[in-house]
Amino acid sequence: MNNLSVNHLLGIKNLNIDDIKLIFKTADNFKKIINQPIKKVPSLRDITIANLFFENSTRTKLSFEIAEKRLSADILNFSSSSSSVNKGESLIDTVNNILAMKVDMIVMRHPNPGAALFLSKNVNAKIVNAGDGSHEHPTQALLDAYSIKEKLNDIKNKNVLIVGDIMHSRVALSNIYCLQSLGANVKVCGPSSLIPKYLKLLNVEHISDLETALNWCDVANILRIQLERQDVQYIPSLREYSMTYGVNKNILSKIKENKIIMHPGPINRGVELSSDVADSDHSIILDQVENGVAIRMAILYLLARKIKK
Repeated sequence: MNNLSVNHLLGIKNLNIDDIKLIFKTADNFKKIINQPIKKVPSLRDITIANLFFENSTRTKLSFEIAEKRLSADILNFSSSSSSVNKGESLIDTVNNILAMKVDMIVMRHPNPGAALFLSKNVNAKIVNAGDGSHEHPTQALLDAYSIKEKLNDIKNKNVLIVGDIMHSRVALSNIYCLQSLGANVKVCGPSSLIPKYLKLLNVEHISDLETALNWCDVANILRIQLERQDVQYIPSLREYSMTYGVNKNILSKIKENKIIMHPGPINRGVELSSDVADSDHSIILDQVENGVAIRMAILYLLARKIKK
């Protein structure tokens, strides 16, 4: 298969296994390119991409921007904090104004779940979901799975643990969908108050003890506590959370085998992950960042091929 089965990247749930494999195969080629002296290719010349970020972002926004520039696309950057959104303009009006400037593709992060789906049904452009509330973050899940595959050669039958604030994390849900479709075994670990009930429907087991969970897994993906999405207090304090669920050298020294440590960022050092683990040989956090550019280049390239000029 040389083309994606979808016209937009709205979530992992919309992709089939062939789509994921095609994205990985395309990313392999782009990773070779971005590690060469001349890192730019003309693949998206004459394609205009608008980056619409209605929430704060550092890694994802920069990663998409550099991916777009490596592909020679024309770029429009939009930030809601300095736009007419603050004057009451609706999402659809904002986007239609941007599309009137002849934009071909939109990369959007929005605080409301389903915003990317809504956009895909109402505007004539390819949509890439860069995170919609606590729903999905498909490009992060794809780069995480790609990083695991790169490190372990395969994902099938590997044990992947997701630790932290599962309830408010779009990364967790997308990772579960992606890893399960690739044949991995997925379990979660964290306080019961931060574990959503729907995980049972996804056949994902909750392990409450961190040491037990780390002994089970091959890979541990550590998530931060998303205080900005919490309307009530789900944990007594960050200090108490860190004492029970913080991954540090002390707890890793009790584990039988070396584990691969991942984190989507931003890291709250000393809370969910200590500096001596984040910067250790166990960690592939910077590999995730590098792979993020290749994966996003692959997605933009594959979706651009479906644009009818």
